[in-house]
Amino acid sequence: MRGYLVSSISAACAAALVLPLSLTAGAATEADPEREIPGTTRSLPLEPLGPSATDRSFGAVVQGLPRRDVAPFSLLGLVWEDAAAELEGTVEVRTRSLADGTWSPWQQVETHNADHAADPGTEESAAGRVRGSTAPLWVGPSDGVEVRVKRADGSSRPLPEGLRLDLVDPGDGPGADPAPAAEDRAGGGGGDGEADGTDPADAEGTDAEGTDADGDGTDGDGTGGDGTGTTASGPGTGTASAPAPGTVLPALDRGDTEAAAAAGGTLGFDAAAAQPHIGPRPAIVTRKGWGADESLREKTFVYTSTVKAAFVHHSATGNNYTCQQAPSVLRSIYRYHTVSSGWRDIGYNFAIDKCGNIYEGRAGGVAQPVLGAHTLGFNTNSTGIAVLGTYSSSNPPQAAVTAVARLTAWKLGLHGVDPKGSVTLVSGGSGKYAKGAKVTLNTIAGHRDGFATDCPGGRLYGQLGTIRTASAALQGR
Repeated sequence: MRGYLVSSISAACAAALVLPLSLTAGAATEADPEREIPGTTRSLPLEPLGPSATDRSFGAVVQGLPRRDVAPFSLLGLVWEDAAAELEGTVEVRTRSLADGTWSPWQQVETHNADHAADPGTEESAAGRVRGSTAPLWVGPSDGVEVRVKRADGSSRPLPEGLRLDLVDPGDGPGADPAPAAEDRAGGGGGDGEADGTDPADAEGTDAEGTDADGDGTDGDGTGGDGTGTTASGPGTGTASAPAPGTVLPALDRGDTEAAAAAGGTLGFDAAAAQPHIGPRPAIVTRKGWGADESLREKTFVYTSTVKAAFVHHSATGNNYTCQQAPSVLRSIYRYHTVSSGWRDIGYNFAIDKCGNIYEGRAGGVAQPVLGAHTLGFNTNSTGIAVLGTYSSSNPPQAAVTAVARLTAWKLGLHGVDPKGSVTLVSGGSGKYAKGAKVTLNTIAGHRDGFATDCPGGRLYGQLGTIRTASAALQGR
């Protein structure tokens, strides 16, 4: 592995003719044309495949791509120009491993992604660059792809116009897999499916300075190392060497967390309300730590007034990743949200991998009430936490469940919120609740509580009661 990672919990067929790829993001920026952008997004328009393209297990295929060689990528998704159009159908893909040249079985792509978005009527939602998109799917380093799409049975709605497949290369940064030599391609590799939490951490959260984590001249939270106007360092929970400066906000014990909170200086933060119930701050890998390319996002930050609730999600990107690859997964999602979907930044405020590592998401400050694009209609006065993976039929690892409890104990504690309590939020319009509806929710809620969706998956949703209890205990309630 190249790079570093901190743990907050524990340590075939012949290819078809290659078609030209449309490079959605260039290799340099106008501000610094000599600086190479880490990673790329390439687009392939889907083709009509005709009535003869059928499969007994799938049915009549309407559009897709025949099997072909492509430039290396690790994550994919379908994109179309009209953000208001819905893809009522089924999307399946299979890919060829860059490591050993084998083709995967058909994998289904989650088509319902509009519920992870900015609230209606906001500047971000109304931006002309916003597009329709499926959920992204992490497939690991690959160099071949095949796609098939069909309309939903009984649906009279056509597929969205201009469907394209976006292939995302996360770039060579933390968590990147070295490209295999030709003679090594028979060696196998890839993700491990179900997580067992055994991937070792590569760094310990000690002696990290919170400096310029997001590349904007601040320390990753817009204020100081701990988001309260101070620069804190403290013991981490990993087992290896210290990370590079600015890559990790180290864990603080409860006393140091309360002292940092009392220092104040954080937008939307009420120190008096937070005490005496504030959980210890867990170690958090900063945007610099997972290698965010800050040229992709909007430069300004948007805040909501406070944080009254936390919505838990799964990323629906699949479980075929190792914890060492998690920074690459996160960079890929970030690039997909900004370049492909046209959002101002990654939609989630935080992400957690299956080993329990916690990552800073949308820029603007981990301790501040950054307005996200994670729960359509309920982004105001909330924070969004995505557990990387798909947990509809797979159990979330205990390390990830514990990390959600630790993160919410601290984040909600900053605003005096009881993790076992309830709150009334006003819907911005979600499809499940009309705009202006007053909705009473648990302060730690699942995405499905605010929108008609499977997210965060039935298995993770079933753990929310345990998370609430553990989070409240960490707050001393």
